[in-house]
Amino acid sequence: MAIKVLIIDDSALMRSVLTEVINSAPDLEVVGVAPDPIAAREMIKTLNPDVLTLDIEMPKMDGLDFLARLMRLRPMPVVMISSLTQRGSEATLQALELGAVDFLPKPKLDASGSVESYREEICEKVRAACSARPRAQVKSPVAKSLLREPTEPIGGGADLVDRILQEKLVVIGASTGGTEAIKEVLCSLPARMPGILLVQHMPEMFTTSFAKRLDGLCELHVKEAEHGEKVMPGTAYLAPGHSHLSLRKVAGGYVCELAQSEPVNRHRPAVDVLFNSAARQAGAKALGVILTGMGKDGAQGLLAMRQAGAWTIGQDQDSCVVYGMPREAALIGALEEVAPLKDIGLRVLSRLRGIERRSLKA
Repeated sequence: MAIKVLIIDDSALMRSVLTEVINSAPDLEVVGVAPDPIAAREMIKTLNPDVLTLDIEMPKMDGLDFLARLMRLRPMPVVMISSLTQRGSEATLQALELGAVDFLPKPKLDASGSVESYREEICEKVRAACSARPRAQVKSPVAKSLLREPTEPIGGGADLVDRILQEKLVVIGASTGGTEAIKEVLCSLPARMPGILLVQHMPEMFTTSFAKRLDGLCELHVKEAEHGEKVMPGTAYLAPGHSHLSLRKVAGGYVCELAQSEPVNRHRPAVDVLFNSAARQAGAKALGVILTGMGKDGAQGLLAMRQAGAWTIGQDQDSCVVYGMPREAALIGALEEVAPLKDIGLRVLSRLRGIERRSLKA
């Protein structure tokens, strides 16, 4: 049976384009189109769609207001369709917090009105949304002081802890559902951490807003990665949407490297690019984390990390919005541990604390 889709958008052209694109897939069917949320409410009752596509800026009711009410009264999978603007990207991140499964920028129509490059992506996201598990938003407690502060009297061990912070590295990859998953993990970590490198599949304008949003919520400093900058403790570096992110070992630590080379696993940035560089450059000094996401990006790179001696962990099926990337990693033996999302930050800290204790005893 085909997946039933309801399109909500105030643009007649966009409704027409999305209908044609979605109906071109044999397993998808647009059962209705609505110009605004008020009309959509009645159509949801009568058509019982499996997935909604939802615009943000619409008459009569804002898309975010509608989404908040929908998730409270009748939770269902929603894919946001957003304009590539600063305001649009920030609103999309709010939508993901409210419970939307995924998002897409609005397609750019060429002179002939073709959206071929858009077709496969939106169909995949609608399929993934149908099988996704939208989860309740849970605020993660910040786990403070699990790594000793340098002022704590530990018999000269402060210098050793500083060296651990410089030498160790955490790399994290995610896709569908990943914005909220990454937020939960980072918000559970204290400021005193080794450097963290992140890849989340999203366009350039969205990564800029996402990094700023995380920076305002976490004890860690979060920023978009810049080419050639040194990886510093207490900072998380997010791959910009236009480039792959990798790392290179230098005297006293690591530096970020960006490249606008060909997509890997159809993605740029790609998680595999980051993880493979961590395997080559950091080896056993890296910790690898793979979170919710559609597809298999990151699985092979995480396996390379584990084979190089790194500790690896993946999000479990029950807490994933889409159990794709962690599942692929588990199937090929790339995971040393599996944990629910709420525990991953603590597992990472526990691992670092164990390294610190073993080093102090040595």
